Amino acid sequence: MGIAIKTSQDIEKMRVAGKLAAEVLDYVAPHVRPGVTTGELDRLCHDYMVGVQGTIPAPLGYCPPGYRPYPKSICTSVNNQVCHGIPGDKVLRKGDVVNLDITTIKDGYHGDTSRMFFVGEPSIAARRLCEVTLECMWAGILQVRPGAHLGDIGHVIQAHAEKHGYSVVREFCGHGIGTRFHEEPQVLHYGKRGTLAELKPGMVFTIEPMINAGRREIRELADGWTIVTKDHSLSAQWEHTVLVTETGYEVLTVSPGMPAIPAAALALAPAGAVPAAIA
Repeated sequence: MGIAIKTSQDIEKMRVAGKLAAEVLDYVAPHVRPGVTTGELDRLCHDYMVGVQGTIPAPLGYCPPGYRPYPKSICTSVNNQVCHGIPGDKVLRKGDVVNLDITTIKDGYHGDTSRMFFVGEPSIAARRLCEVTLECMWAGILQVRPGAHLGDIGHVIQAHAEKHGYSVVREFCGHGIGTRFHEEPQVLHYGKRGTLAELKPGMVFTIEPMINAGRREIRELADGWTIVTKDHSLSAQWEHTVLVTETGYEVLTVSPGMPAIPAAALALAPAGAVPAAIA
């Protein structure tokens, strides 16, 4: 199946779904503190999505081929967990870093975003990894414009991560999104400029680099979902859903609590990129 070009009606609904997903992250942020369990964060997010927003938590019961149904409403990936961490009894402690990954469904359309959170004061190494990963995501977003290629996104992310001594997870990537959770294209976070699909107005996809402090190799835990670094090093991830516009890009998963575009990412932007192009 090819890459879907969204209509103006599709895009309006995706703006709504995207903002609602980001709103969940703003809501839960004050609750990410020492002593809370990842299961409690899941409960808070679930109740807010279902009871306040009237959205559907897309991960709950999600079951791609070869997997068992995902049992919770959000993903909580702590420290060396790369992605798809299942909320449960784990208690967050001072110094932990955690990625909360939120996907809402509103009126049949998906909004997908994730954010790193510090539990108390992180180590210098953990803070720097999270900061560089945020820079990587935004450096990739700033490549988005008609006529660019998916390889341009992956190239700048990989180059920036490796410049700082980090590695890029290869087995998981960004993805097209719309009425389905995962659509074409796959958005690799490594690669070469000028390669892969050409970007066209109306494409919508996520950019969500997973960056490891150590080696890039990963493994899956016995729960069938949680992915961790093979060498036990820290991992970080940030995610936005992005629309290709006629002149550049629009970030659809925006909220008042989202971090600003880092200066280091702006420095990597191609000539003519419009950093203010957010929904």
